[in-house]
Amino acid sequence: MDPRKVTELKAFVQMCESNPQILHLPEMSFFRTWLHGMGATIPVPPNTKGSCQGGCPCGPSPTSTSAPPPEPELSESEESEIEIDNDGVIEPDNDEPQEMGDFENTEISEEMMDQANEKKMDAINALGEGDLQKALDLFTEAIKLNPCLAILYAKRASVFIQMQKPNAAIRDCDRAISINPDSAQPYKWRGKAHKLLGHWEEAAKDLATACKLDYDEAASEMLKEVQPKAKKIMEHRRKYERKREEKEIKERQERIKKAREEHARAQREEEARQSGGGFFPGAAGFPGGAPGGMPGLGDFLKDPELLNAMKDPEVMAAFQDVAQNPANIAKYQNNPKIMALVTKLSAKFGAPPQP
Repeated sequence: MDPRKVTELKAFVQMCESNPQILHLPEMSFFRTWLHGMGATIPVPPNTKGSCQGGCPCGPSPTSTSAPPPEPELSESEESEIEIDNDGVIEPDNDEPQEMGDFENTEISEEMMDQANEKKMDAINALGEGDLQKALDLFTEAIKLNPCLAILYAKRASVFIQMQKPNAAIRDCDRAISINPDSAQPYKWRGKAHKLLGHWEEAAKDLATACKLDYDEAASEMLKEVQPKAKKIMEHRRKYERKREEKEIKERQERIKKAREEHARAQREEEARQSGGGFFPGAAGFPGGAPGGMPGLGDFLKDPELLNAMKDPEVMAAFQDVAQNPANIAKYQNNPKIMALVTKLSAKFGAPPQP
């Protein structure tokens, strides 16, 4: 063995003898595993109480720190805590859906188109006179005659808006847009309907589309009113989603950390079982388990014969070899120096040496 390693091994044993607390350093985990496998008790570090998780006799590591206080849980209700001025918002209408006409199957003649146009003009006149119900009925008749004309649905939607029936207006606008998506009027009235319902983001989107297709001063004024509210809601949602993502990432990291700790713990137990069971009979992992009344580390380090044996480079090399693979003990059956240490340890721990 390299003389430098011999010197390091001797220094290590001397340090353990004078200050057993160094065994709690992370780099001493190998030796701690061996000692645990033998059933030895390592003194608890100063300023610590109790034992570590899982009943480990070594106690908590002196390098460990207290966990930071948990962050407040993200409440699902936070998304609704935003304050928005809902002045002008009305209760939604829940009437039965209005007649729409069968625009997919109706065969429209020129006469029907002319009649529909007449009904539309009469409806506009009634609207000008302030007779909303008459205008609504006439637009409905016109739609039944020519259900393929998008403007009729948009006009009727404007009547529903004046009658404070935004949901009915939205249904008409949806039909108009499905027929002609390039018409600005249905977007304008649907935006107005969403505004009445307090659907600020939908209102802003529809009104912006209406102004893009065909600028309208009234639609532009409504857009200026709803845009700040829609922006506030979007910013709040982004903040909420960011917090939720951060929470999910943190929980995922905690799960990974816990899984790694469990894996490391299981690996340490397996190493302790193999090391203790192979090299030192009667230790963890062998029939009979570790015998009761095992000496503590202090008793072990006070035994001059054991300490001198552990300072022997040949003994330490054999110890490391067997600790890595307990089956290697067979290689040292004819080595009196190694077997003498095995016999000594077996007698000290109350179990007979392996034959």
